[in-house]
Amino acid sequence: MDNIQHLSSPPSANSAGNAGHRLEAVMKRDDNRAGWFLSSVICINILILGCALVSGSAFNSVAITAVHWQIFVIILLLLTMLWMFEYIAFTSRRDVVSFKDSHAGPVWLRVGLLVFGLLSLLMDIFKIGNFVGYLHCDSAVKVALPVIQAVFLFVQTYFLWIHAKDCVQQHTIFSRCGLTLTLSTNLVVWMAAVTEESVHHTEIPHLAVNVSHKTHRGKLLSSHGDVKCECSHTLCDTFQEAFFYLYPFNIEYSLFASAMTYVMWKNVGRIVESHGHHKAKFRLKDALVGSVSGSLLVIAGLTTFILYELDIVTEDKQKREKVLLMHFVMNIVIVSLMSVCTVIGCVVYRLDHRQHISEKNPSHSLDVGLLVGASMGQLIISYFTIVAVVATGAKGYMNALNLTLAVVVVLQLGLQNYFIIEGLHREPFHAIQEAALRTNGQAFQEHPEVNTAVGLNSCSNKLNWKRKVLKEVCAFLLFSNVILWIMPAFGARPQFDHHVETHFYKHTMWTSIVNIGLPFGIFYRMHCIASLFEVYLMS
Repeated sequence: MDNIQHLSSPPSANSAGNAGHRLEAVMKRDDNRAGWFLSSVICINILILGCALVSGSAFNSVAITAVHWQIFVIILLLLTMLWMFEYIAFTSRRDVVSFKDSHAGPVWLRVGLLVFGLLSLLMDIFKIGNFVGYLHCDSAVKVALPVIQAVFLFVQTYFLWIHAKDCVQQHTIFSRCGLTLTLSTNLVVWMAAVTEESVHHTEIPHLAVNVSHKTHRGKLLSSHGDVKCECSHTLCDTFQEAFFYLYPFNIEYSLFASAMTYVMWKNVGRIVESHGHHKAKFRLKDALVGSVSGSLLVIAGLTTFILYELDIVTEDKQKREKVLLMHFVMNIVIVSLMSVCTVIGCVVYRLDHRQHISEKNPSHSLDVGLLVGASMGQLIISYFTIVAVVATGAKGYMNALNLTLAVVVVLQLGLQNYFIIEGLHREPFHAIQEAALRTNGQAFQEHPEVNTAVGLNSCSNKLNWKRKVLKEVCAFLLFSNVILWIMPAFGARPQFDHHVETHFYKHTMWTSIVNIGLPFGIFYRMHCIASLFEVYLMS
């Protein structure tokens, strides 16, 4: 009877509540699917259209000029800023961000975004100063773009600095679409900068053996498509030279912003468990040997790089060969030392038997993806160099050095990727040490007659020497990546100054290979610096 009465009774409030929760979960799942689909469609269409316009304007035979893609970029920048203003206003008056991803938007990434943003702003100022001088005979769009882009830098840097950790729970479709719009805009700006750099090198006279490509830089870029168009002030050439040197920072800014935006997109609708985090401190004495030796390597690299930049533009063939030789030798030394150091770090990984972190988060997944993906740029250049040098017989000491550098770079990239990925996914040393201390402390309380102080100290000492070695390795690799980032970012182009690859692949093809792979290689070194710093703090 009780069972019959129970079956015939109306549904309880608890059952109704469960049904409501299930309905809410289904609706949320449908919103997520719709948001993912719609935002992906937006991103793909913008990228393809942007790629078509930017690539088409790079060729004189196509009836698409730089003004066309510049108008397209201006529209994207304005739409993206409008969405950011709406997002900031929306999140300020409603509780739509219930969770924050502590791993997203770390301080080093936001500081890097700020620094690159300031240098990109300086680039836009130089562009404005340069293009204003041609307003009487050129399109006003060329002035409008850097002005709007300067405003965009302010808005986006503020937006990402404040909201990079957001996990939006309401209006997820609107948030996902806006974030993919932001991601697409940054990638289109990145494509435009890379294409301008590629065109800048492609317009160089073919195979200028005795005179470096840098000698012709100012003359080639002052035409603005019309030889009769002359600047109305005397600083045009200075501004032009300056903003081309600042292009690498603008490229890095766009990639940093794209990475942070992607993490925000992945975090939309994500529920993050809040838990305490260990506050790691950076102390120089923990990695004194690695920091000092790395700093000396940076100084030596800067010295050879400055000499390279000064003498590579000379018409004296012997001087050019001498500084090119010095540049190759310096890079081989740096990359070889990094490889040896990385092997030491990998051996320590095999000895400490740390467990891998089971928690999945978009930030670490993106770090690994960017690390492997960005390294492809340098790998492509290295393998193309290996094929060209081997196919031509590798005659002469310069070719031998070029081949050696390419092979060592391939080895170093593989070792460093493994070291960083393993370090990011392993349980931090402080967690193991705290667990060991708790275990020994509990054993001492249960068996006070047994003196566990010796065991406790032994455990700490074992952890300390491993931590010491890993911190030294991380510090040395960090400084080494700094100098390997500085040299190509500030204009070192041995790929064009040593002409084996240019002869083998022809000028246009080799220029395209380098100008596609090199920006990824530069970003890879910068991303390694950030990732190594995180591994250092976890060690």
